[in-house]
Amino acid sequence: MGVEYKIVDKTGLIEFDLPDSKVNLLTAFVLQKLDGILDRVAAKQEIEALLFTSAKKDVFIAGADIKEIEDIVEAQDGVIKSKAGQRIFNKIEDLKIPTVAVIDGVALGGGCELSLACDYRIATFNEKVKIGLPEVGLGILPGFGGCYRLPKLIGLPNALKIILAGKVVSATEALRYGMVDRLYPSIGLENSVKEFIAEIKDSSRRKKKFDRKLKPMDWFTDKFIFGQVLVIDQARRNVLKLTKGFYPAPLRALEVIRATYGQPREKALELEAKEFSRLAVGDVAKNLVKVFYLQEKYKKLKLSKDEGTEVVKPVAIKKCGVIGAGIMGGGIAQILAYKDIDVRMKDINQEAIATGLRSAAKVFQSLVKKRKLSVAQSRAKMARISGTTDWSGFKHVDCVIEAVVENMDIKRKVFTEVSQVVGTETLLFTNTSSLSIKEMSQAVTNPSRMLGFHFFNPVHRMPLIEIIITEETAASTIVSALELVKRLGKIPILVKDSPGFLVNRILLAYINEAGHILDQDPGMSFTELDRMVTDFGLPMGPLSLSDEVGLDVGIKVLQILEKGFGKRFKPSARFLEIYEKKMLGKKSGKGFYLYGKRDGKGEKKENQDLIRQAAKEDKTTDRKYYLERMLYVMINEAARSLEEGIVDSADTVDVGMIMGTGFPAFRGGLLRYADNVGIKHIVEKLKFFANQYGPDRFMPCRFLENLDLNKKMFYS
Repeated sequence: MGVEYKIVDKTGLIEFDLPDSKVNLLTAFVLQKLDGILDRVAAKQEIEALLFTSAKKDVFIAGADIKEIEDIVEAQDGVIKSKAGQRIFNKIEDLKIPTVAVIDGVALGGGCELSLACDYRIATFNEKVKIGLPEVGLGILPGFGGCYRLPKLIGLPNALKIILAGKVVSATEALRYGMVDRLYPSIGLENSVKEFIAEIKDSSRRKKKFDRKLKPMDWFTDKFIFGQVLVIDQARRNVLKLTKGFYPAPLRALEVIRATYGQPREKALELEAKEFSRLAVGDVAKNLVKVFYLQEKYKKLKLSKDEGTEVVKPVAIKKCGVIGAGIMGGGIAQILAYKDIDVRMKDINQEAIATGLRSAAKVFQSLVKKRKLSVAQSRAKMARISGTTDWSGFKHVDCVIEAVVENMDIKRKVFTEVSQVVGTETLLFTNTSSLSIKEMSQAVTNPSRMLGFHFFNPVHRMPLIEIIITEETAASTIVSALELVKRLGKIPILVKDSPGFLVNRILLAYINEAGHILDQDPGMSFTELDRMVTDFGLPMGPLSLSDEVGLDVGIKVLQILEKGFGKRFKPSARFLEIYEKKMLGKKSGKGFYLYGKRDGKGEKKENQDLIRQAAKEDKTTDRKYYLERMLYVMINEAARSLEEGIVDSADTVDVGMIMGTGFPAFRGGLLRYADNVGIKHIVEKLKFFANQYGPDRFMPCRFLENLDLNKKMFYS
C-alpha cells in the first residue's frame, strides 16, 4: 500500500494513497515501492503514457516525511536520502513515454519535485491546489532535484522567487508561472485527462522536456552570464534584507542554483544533495522542524477529552457583529468578511465607521494587487461589511467581537448594552489585550458565553489569537472560539484569565526592562539598545516597539500588570518621564525616536533630547549583559505563567511568543532557547541581577529554581 500501479487503455496509472494518513507523504517505504514500479514500467514498455495521481481528496503529495528529515543526524545520512529521491525522480524524467502529474490538491516539497520530473503537469481549479517548494521554511532546501529542475522549467528569475521564499502558489498562479501546463475543473477530471493524454500521444504535438516560451528576463538570463549575475546578486540582497542572515537555507539554495544553472544534471544534483545534508543536520533546521510541529499541533488545537467535551458542537458563525470600527475593528471585520462571514460593524459616529471600512478596504486592495483576489472577488467580500451607529442588525448575529478602547468602564458599558440586544446564547468575545475577562463578564447575562479573543496587530498578518477563558466560560463557547480561529486561518492558544494574559505579560516585562536599562545607563543609544535585540533575531527592538504601539498603551498595560503582580511591573522612570511629556511614539511624531517625512518617505532618527550623559560608575557597554537582562526576565515570567497554570505547557508559551511577537523561530521559541542556554546558567544570572538591582524583577521563580534543582528543562 501507499502507492499502486495499474494499466487502463494502454495508459499506466501510479496512484498514491498512504494508509492511515490524511495526506500522501514520500516516506522511505513509498519511495521504495515507487522505485520498483518505475523499473517495471521502463522494462516492459507496455504503455503509451504514464499518469501520477492521488486517491486522497484535495491532496496530491504533501512532501517528504518530515520525521525522516528530523532523524538525520549525520551529513552522510542526508546525502544518502537526498540521492535516493533524486535517483528515483531521474527514472521518471528518463522514461521514453510521456509522463503527467495530475494535481487536484496540495503538491508541496517532494510532491512538487516529483511533478517537475514529469513531462507535463495538469492541475484543477480546486481552491485547495497549492504548489510549491516550502523547504526553506524548515531550514533546508529542495533535495530531490527542485533546485535543478524548477529554474529549467520556469526560468531563473521566477524559480528564485519560488525557492528562496518557500513560496506556495495557487493553480492559476502556477499556470501563469509555467509550473503547470493546463487547468481543468475537478468535476469530470477523468475525461479531461483522457483528452489530454490523447493530445500528447500525438508525437507531432508533444513537447520536449522543459520546453518554455522565453520571456524577456528569461532570455536575458539564459543567453548572458551577465544577466544571471545581476539576477542572483539582487536575489541575494533581497534574502539578506528579509532574513538578516539568520536563516542559511535560502542563501545555500541560491548558491546551489548559481553554481548549477545550465550545468549537467549529475553535477547539479550532486551539489544539491551535499548542501541539503549540511542544512539538515544544522541547529536552525532542527529548531524550525520543531516549530513546524508546534504550528501543526496548535492549528488543530482541541479541548482535552474531559467529561462531555467530546460531544460539544461549535456554534455555526454566519453573521458577526464587531463593536469598534477603528483600525483594529476594521481589521477584524476584513478577515471575517474574507472568510465569507457577514459583518455588522458598530461605532459612535459615521466618521469612525468610515475609518473601519477604509481599513478593511485597504487590506482587500492589497490582496488584489498581489493577485490573491480578483477585483470582483474583493468587492463581493467587502460588500459583506456594513456599518451602523446603533444596534440595528445585531439582533440575529451569532457572535459579537468587541474592539473598543482599552478601558474597563467603557467595555462593561458596551457589553451591558449588547447583551440586551442579542440573543441569550449569542457568543460574546472581547479583543482586550490585558483587562480582566471575569470582571467584564459580570456586565452580561449568561457570562458562560463570554471569553477573550485577542487579535494581534495588524490582524491580517499576525497569525496568533489568544483565547482567554474564565472558570465560568462554557466548553461550547471555547469550542466555538477554536473553530472560528481555525476558519480564519489563525493559530489559537488557550490562556486562563490573568492580567496581561500570556504574550503581553511576557512582552511587557522585556520592554520595561529596556526602560530600566536606560534608567541605569541614561547615555545608552536607543539605536544600539534596539540593535542588540534585532541582532539576536527579534524583528524589532524594545524601544522601536514601544513607539510603534504607543507609550500610552504600554504604560496602561504596565499599570494593569503592576496592580496584578506587584513591583516587578512598575513602569521604568524613563518610560513615565517620556509618557508625561506626551511623547507617545509614532502616533505623536515623537517618542524614543523622531518621525518625520522627507521626499515623501518616512524618516526615523533618535530623539537626542532624551539621551543624557551617563554617570561613569553606572556605565556598562557589554551587549550580552544587557541582552541577558531583557531575555531572562521574559523566561522568568514565562516560568511563572506555567507555575500559576495560566498556560498548560512550554509549547503554548513558545507558539505564543513566536506567532504573537516574532520571537525568532530559528531559535525554536523562548523556552526551547532557555533549554539550549541552560537552566542553571539562567538561574545563576537572574540571582546575580537580583543582587545588583534588587529582587523584585529578577529573583527566579520557584518553577525555574525547581527545574535547576532537579536538573530538568522546560522540554524535559
